[in-house]
Amino acid sequence: MPELPKESSDRKGPLHGIRVLTISQFGAGPFATLNLADLGAEVIKIEDPTTGGDVARYVPPTTNDADSLYFQSFNRGKKSIAIDLRDPDGVNVFHRLVEKSDAVFNNLRGDLPEKLGLTYETLRDLNPEIVTCSLSGFGRTGPRASEPGYDPIMQAMAGYMAITGEPGGPPGKAGVSIIDFAGGYAASLGLVAALLEARTTGVGRDVDVSLLDTAVSMLTYFASWQLNSDWQPARTANSSHQTLVPAQNFQTSDSWINVFCAKEYFWKTFAELIGMPELTTDERFASFASRYDNRETLLPILSKRLLEKTNAEWLALFRGKVPSGPVNSIQQAFEDEQIEARGLVIKVDHPAYGPIQQVVSPITTAGSNQATTPGPALGQHTDELLSDLLSLDENEIKRLRQNGAVG
Repeated sequence: MPELPKESSDRKGPLHGIRVLTISQFGAGPFATLNLADLGAEVIKIEDPTTGGDVARYVPPTTNDADSLYFQSFNRGKKSIAIDLRDPDGVNVFHRLVEKSDAVFNNLRGDLPEKLGLTYETLRDLNPEIVTCSLSGFGRTGPRASEPGYDPIMQAMAGYMAITGEPGGPPGKAGVSIIDFAGGYAASLGLVAALLEARTTGVGRDVDVSLLDTAVSMLTYFASWQLNSDWQPARTANSSHQTLVPAQNFQTSDSWINVFCAKEYFWKTFAELIGMPELTTDERFASFASRYDNRETLLPILSKRLLEKTNAEWLALFRGKVPSGPVNSIQQAFEDEQIEARGLVIKVDHPAYGPIQQVVSPITTAGSNQATTPGPALGQHTDELLSDLLSLDENEIKRLRQNGAVG
């Protein structure tokens, strides 16, 4: 039996040795490949030198010479090579990179991977094991495949906005681009699954992930209820759960707190801790179903009681006994002792910004989250990759630059 490796800071991430070429920009695609980089993969951004590269480089509020903090948040630990894929010599360089890589990732419109030669069918002769992954708005098939798509559109189309916000209010989206990032996670999982198969069979494949598909898949129990019963979802007051009571935000004397009684035990403990144990013997509130049916009676009672103490006082009573937490601002979230203890924020030394703080992958394992170099300048690694990886000499690199094939 082989000796098990020791868990140590010297151990490489689980994707160490995997090389991923990525033609992606803005948020969803770069987020997907950032997680691959945090798990140890070598991620090489292919950027178009004729358009200024990834559009994320120019997103405000903080930008500095085609290098915004927005760009930095998605591209830490990556390399950048500037290639014009409309130029035959540029395509040749790309193909030579494919021969030496494990995966090609893109987040282009669904109709573009095939047109641009980024599919497995096109690249398999160069590298039979190559995995090609496409993350698009609507996927590579269907009537909207050729349309661009962004997170808010998906939240709207998949019904999220119809159930977000206060009753009677306008449709609302989540404050964070949850579909972009969930799509990034789905694409990275699909890519890694295909890589595992390629390592065992020697044959790669296409992976097709769409933001709309991701949004619909995350409807989960909403979908089951909607498709199989007469239940109709709606916006709920104070961000409450659709059917569980109490499971929502409550106002305290100085702020807001979220309580989530997902078990009868939690409900009974909650009632006792707020000094109202009699509620648990009231037949109107004795079960999930009865509390839901009588929520318009119960919730005003609970809301009035929670106004009597501060957030800190209630949280001290509930901690470890009733699932609860403060409704934080983003600044307060980063001051939370649990978030600090988990080491989710690291410092990255940037040549222009100086030390910048960034959030790392939530996947904690030996060797993960070691991608601590700043997001690259446009084409920063072009010469290095052409010479070291593709073994091109100085004259050939100079010719490619002069012809505009690389930047």
